[in-house]
Amino acid sequence: MTTRTERPTVTAPGATGIAASGALERVGRYRWTICALLFFATTINYVDRQVLGILAPTLQRDLGWSETQYSAVVSWFTAAYALGFLFAGRLLDKLGTRIGYAIAITIWSLSAMAHSLARNAVQFSVARFALGLGESGNFPASIKTVAEWFPARERALATGIFNAGTNVGAVITPIVVPWIALHFGWRVAFIWTGALSFTWLMVWLRVYRPPQEHPRVRPAELSYIQSEPAERVGSMRWADLLKHRQTWAFALGKGMTDPVWWFYLFWLPKFLDARYGIKLGQVMAPLVVIYLLADVGSIFGGWLSGALIKRGWSVNVGRKTTMLIPATLIVPTMFAPAASNMWVAVLIVGVAAASHQWWSANVFTLASDMFPRRAVGSVVGIGGFAGAITGFGFQRLTGLILQRTNNNYTLVFLMCGFAYLAALLVIHLLAPRLERAQLDVPATGETAA
Repeated sequence: MTTRTERPTVTAPGATGIAASGALERVGRYRWTICALLFFATTINYVDRQVLGILAPTLQRDLGWSETQYSAVVSWFTAAYALGFLFAGRLLDKLGTRIGYAIAITIWSLSAMAHSLARNAVQFSVARFALGLGESGNFPASIKTVAEWFPARERALATGIFNAGTNVGAVITPIVVPWIALHFGWRVAFIWTGALSFTWLMVWLRVYRPPQEHPRVRPAELSYIQSEPAERVGSMRWADLLKHRQTWAFALGKGMTDPVWWFYLFWLPKFLDARYGIKLGQVMAPLVVIYLLADVGSIFGGWLSGALIKRGWSVNVGRKTTMLIPATLIVPTMFAPAASNMWVAVLIVGVAAASHQWWSANVFTLASDMFPRRAVGSVVGIGGFAGAITGFGFQRLTGLILQRTNNNYTLVFLMCGFAYLAALLVIHLLAPRLERAQLDVPATGETAA
């Protein structure tokens, strides 16, 4: 007589197995519900911030902005984003993700709708600055939530999934916003996008609790989530974190590549308009193609590093190999301005956008690879600050280049193409093994990690 063997559920190393009637209880999946919430928040986040980019050619013609005036408007968003990223990380480490995220999304919702009241470049700059402050909380909150809800082997995939919301938002925006603007006016488009955020906020406050307090999390899933060694609690001072090479590896990796994504987000509609004459009513198709490709890159990039690690690759080799591929694929983006056909340019930029999101899913995961949970929010905040500060400078530089070269984008795309290989080299030099940072600052009431 043949006896059927039950396939065991994956459990934590050293954790007590949960058995019932001779079979192990299945690990639950509620953590993926939380990941879905993060995905929708990130989608709305990018809808809110991309509206200005979609409407830029229209606003520039209607309000008479120069290239440098437009670059100033979008750069104030990134300046506020930089400041907000620092404070958002600290706020989240102190208040927790539930309350910290709620504060951030309230600020960005009100700021998004405030754009509808703006009449000139200065007023738009004020609205963008406020939006940047609020939206800066999204990624520190999401990365911290992933670190709390997922073991290391699933974090890159979870990050890739919620990070795909950036591309879904970027796909939705050119579909919906031009229609709203053409039928009801561009001011209504800003009101609509801000209202979406408040809807998500109500769901977040109703659904979210930490995993150890959540009534929907079963013991088996909690054991799986907490399968790594226990860590101390408490927040970290920036001065303590800046002593570590790992912090600089993450911050410089973000600082060297984030400006490229800001460029795609705020300048692609203007590039298509200047190079190929694509107006508001025609921008949907090319942008949807670009950001759908970016979505694929985000999810695949997050999955690939996790798959390699599960096959026995070290975290160091798995992450860096996965980052080398998109860093190489993005190099041909320098040829986009020379493409004689719009769809050739769209394909080149689409591959570059997919490569960025592939890269981004893994760069974000570096923070939780190299730091304990109590420091992740602050480290991501530092990295976001670096990316936004360099983004601020790159926005201003882009406007200056275009103003002086009569809208020639060649030099801008050239810089975008080589940014990732240079960033990967810096990360490898500063963190050759992605070793865990030894944080020797004691947390109250806790033992050393």
